[in-house]
Amino acid sequence: MRVLVACEYSGRVRDAFIAAGHEALSVDLLPTDQPGPHYQGDIFDVIDDGWDLMVAHPPCTFLANSGAKHLYLGMKKENGPNPERWKNMREGAAFFKSLLNAPIPRIAVENPIMLGHAREIIGQGPTQIIQPWQFGHGETKATGLWLKNLPPLVPTDVVDGREQRVHMMPPGPLRWKLRSTTFQGIADAMGQQWGSLDRELVSVGEPHSIRSTNSEQEG
Repeated sequence: MRVLVACEYSGRVRDAFIAAGHEALSVDLLPTDQPGPHYQGDIFDVIDDGWDLMVAHPPCTFLANSGAKHLYLGMKKENGPNPERWKNMREGAAFFKSLLNAPIPRIAVENPIMLGHAREIIGQGPTQIIQPWQFGHGETKATGLWLKNLPPLVPTDVVDGREQRVHMMPPGPLRWKLRSTTFQGIADAMGQQWGSLDRELVSVGEPHSIRSTNSEQEG
């Protein structure tokens, strides 16, 4: 398959699909952290280039439920809305929705637990919620996956630990980058499980309507 990885600078998901034998390109406004096929620029410059699958990681700063208090002046609802924050939230949700509705047969868009206001704009909630501890990392960071013609990810390595390491990171110049980088176990699961699907869909019109080359994933 030809796989597009939107809003990724780490190269982890891109490289996981390449390791599974696919052609993959990461795209971000930032340069790639790891050498590999990467387009530094606007995702919509390349989104129509005949991709079979897209995994997208749109910015979550203005969409995450953890930032709900910032929608109001002084972070207090009684002070009234913060117009700039609401504007940023609406623009972020519109960008998310444009990725989810891109002209690509199979799509996964990921984000943390999302604000209800943003979900209303997007028009649907996530198909699946995953945690790093389901994929070999002893940490908690609930992440939603909005899936189009893709099956939910199956946990690969459930481990103990369950600490909020990402949430508890101290302030620093790289904190935002470390918080937004895909866990390696999750990237590998995407490459191995979604990369094992047949290129052709049985029916593009039906959610999760896929034919797998791995009989254990069928249905």
